[in-house]
Amino acid sequence: MFKSFYGLSHNPFDKQLLKASDSFVSKDHKAMMDRLDYLKDIRGIGVFTASPGMGKSYSLRCFSNSLNQSLYQMEYICLSTISVLEFYKQLSTSLGLDIKGGKTTMFKNIQERIYYLYKEKRKPLIIAIDEAQYLNSGILKDLKMLMNHGYDSLNCFTLIIAGEPHLNNTLEKPIHEALRQRITVHYNYNGLDDSEVTDYISHKLAIAGSGKTIINDAAISAAHSYSRGNPRLIDNVMTYALDLGSQTNKEIIDAETMMLAIDAQSLF
Repeated sequence: MFKSFYGLSHNPFDKQLLKASDSFVSKDHKAMMDRLDYLKDIRGIGVFTASPGMGKSYSLRCFSNSLNQSLYQMEYICLSTISVLEFYKQLSTSLGLDIKGGKTTMFKNIQERIYYLYKEKRKPLIIAIDEAQYLNSGILKDLKMLMNHGYDSLNCFTLIIAGEPHLNNTLEKPIHEALRQRITVHYNYNGLDDSEVTDYISHKLAIAGSGKTIINDAAISAAHSYSRGNPRLIDNVMTYALDLGSQTNKEIIDAETMMLAIDAQSLF
């Protein structure tokens, strides 16, 4: 209903309808992409943390799409609520390895394949583990050992560990000191700042064909305060605000309409 009322071609705050070319490039996204590009060249360990909805998984997808497939092999792992043995099976399968045998056999085969990709194929591996806040201590300890090549003198692959902020608390535990010392890049998402929230909303409305101002500054400020710069929360509350605005014939979304939308979202 609100699409015709506000002259929009589609709901600009529905990520399923967003073309990759129309995505908003935030400071967080650019910072993560720059660091990922650096990591792929030095083959180190990078840790990236953000609250749900900030866009870290989207940045990983953009990074994967940007890679020259003839120069790098990237494997993405998201199922992290598993045992050490299940993790080895998952990684072995993604690398095209036999999963027969125990952990020791699979560990040896994985290390050999990593070295083969780096030394013989000249196509170093990039492993990205998403939702890593759920990884158990055993997997984190073994990830450190996987990085140990040539008596710890050679980095053969890049390891990207991404998760929610409490992943940082896990890595601070003494048991993970050796892994923590190997982390080359550590980035925490900040969220959209004041100017970015305005630009983000304006950008989204513009790509849906909005040719006029349909939201005022006070409403944007309220959306920012509610979302704390989280793009997913902004998308949700903006969709609801547009719906409410069209139902009450508000040509411009004002603070009152936005607060009603925020109140409604808070019930979920």
